[in-house]
Amino acid sequence: LGDQSRVNRSSPVQISSQSWRTVAAGIANSAAIRYDYKFFTWGTNAQGQLGLNDVANRSSPVQVGTSSWTQIAASNWGSIALRTDGALFTWGLNGQGQLCQNDTVARSSPVQLGTSSWSQIGLPNFGAATTSGWMTAIRTDGALFTWGGNSNGQLGQNNTTNYSSPVQVGTLTNWSTGQGRSYGAAFIKTDGSLWVWGYNGYGQLGQNNLTTYSSPVQVGAGTNWISIGAEEYSTLGITSS
Repeated sequence: LGDQSRVNRSSPVQISSQSWRTVAAGIANSAAIRYDYKFFTWGTNAQGQLGLNDVANRSSPVQVGTSSWTQIAASNWGSIALRTDGALFTWGLNGQGQLCQNDTVARSSPVQLGTSSWSQIGLPNFGAATTSGWMTAIRTDGALFTWGGNSNGQLGQNNTTNYSSPVQVGTLTNWSTGQGRSYGAAFIKTDGSLWVWGYNGYGQLGQNNLTTYSSPVQVGAGTNWISIGAEEYSTLGITSS
């Protein structure tokens, strides 16, 4: 909770008197970008998921480096962050190649993902890093990329092959927003259509079936989706009308 204690809280407690732009939470670790675009993490750190070049837990916010950041997403095993110049960084466990470094070596401090410029990061899945760890990001040209574990086709590549470097989902460059979950994903295109793929054992892909899909399929025919949220066994979205 970042309040310099290990006491559970059943109501909100303020972490500091500073102003913050955005926050992200894993299972037992948290991250936030301050008003001045500086990046802080705290909580459990056994996998180096705090990005502080060690595995020591923190009970209050600690700044990660000196760069300026615009987006951050955290999971229980690792994180992904977007710097103000469009550079993308990852860190944490890497057993499925989810850090996108073309290897499976864990990192306890941020490492840059290639040299491309990116516009948005997708929430990294909250599944086990050793079996389902994977990440997503949208490049500034609107192309969608995935990498990491792919046991249920969650990378959208029409296969179940793991990838330790970015692979584009299809060839289109009209992706707007979305996120991954443990074994699947949901993304909205710039035309307002909603697309999903991955594990579907509970009908979470909205296809009126329980079929798993390893490449994107559209949810209905609507083009008025504006926001999407996905978890392990469910998906929900907001339309404009």
